[in-house]
This record gives sequence, C-alpha cells and structure tokens, in this order.
Amino acid sequence: MSQVEQTLTKEKLQEWADGSPFIRFCRMTIESVDPERGTVEMKMPLFDAVRRAGGHDQFHGGPVASLIDCAGDFAVALMVKGTVPTINFRVDYVRPSSGAYLLAKATARRVGRTVSVADVDVYDEQGRLTAMGRGTYGSQPG
Repeated sequence: MSQVEQTLTKEKLQEWADGSPFIRFCRMTIESVDPERGTVEMKMPLFDAVRRAGGHDQFHGGPVASLIDCAGDFAVALMVKGTVPTINFRVDYVRPSSGAYLLAKATARRVGRTVSVADVDVYDEQGRLTAMGRGTYGSQPG
C-alpha cells in the first residue's frame, strides 16, 4: 500500500515519527490527530538532553523549536497523506517552557498544491502557552 492510500491514524503518524532517529531521541509522541480539522498534538517530555543548563527544570529553546517544526510537519502530513519537507519556520517564545512535558497543538492552516502552512501552539503541563510558531512545508509527500 502506498503512503497516499493509507488511512492515517495516530498510530500511523507515530510510526512515521519513530522512523526519525531525532524524533525518537527527543521522545516525541503523537497524542491525537483529527484529519477533518487538520490538527495534530505532539508531546515531548523533559529529560536531561533537552533541559536548559544550570539545573533548571526548563526546556532548552532548541528542542522547543524542534517540537514546533515536527508538529507542524505532521499536521500537513496528515492532510497530504505523507511526510513533507520543511521550507521555513519561526518561533516566538512567550514564557519559559517548564514542567514534566510540553504539548504542541498544530493546525494545518493552508494546504496548497506546492506549499502548505501550519500554526503551532506549545503548552506546558499546566496548560500555559509557552511558545508559538508557524511553519511552511512542501505539499508533496516524500
């Protein structure tokens, strides 16, 4: 069965995520998908390799940006039925990201013939917005 013919479930997107050594390293998991709304939620736990220096219980900004990029990518992938390349993305950090985990909520805002856009909000375990981003992705799976 080709990627396009597959029914995209949370489990299928997690399989795609697990195919990436980096996403596996960051321990990111697909928490929910809604193909009709074009939304994906991804979670990343706090562990030493993604922690800020100095003994803080805060995430380093790099892994937060990676979570935004990955969640946005999977929101578009859900709509085009295949993984897609990142063209560009931006991040705004609005408060320190702390706690046991972060939850990224991504929405595919526009899925075009060649370029797609996703918006991503990142929340800490208390439900506080800690970062937001917008990604531009290719629309052709591959």
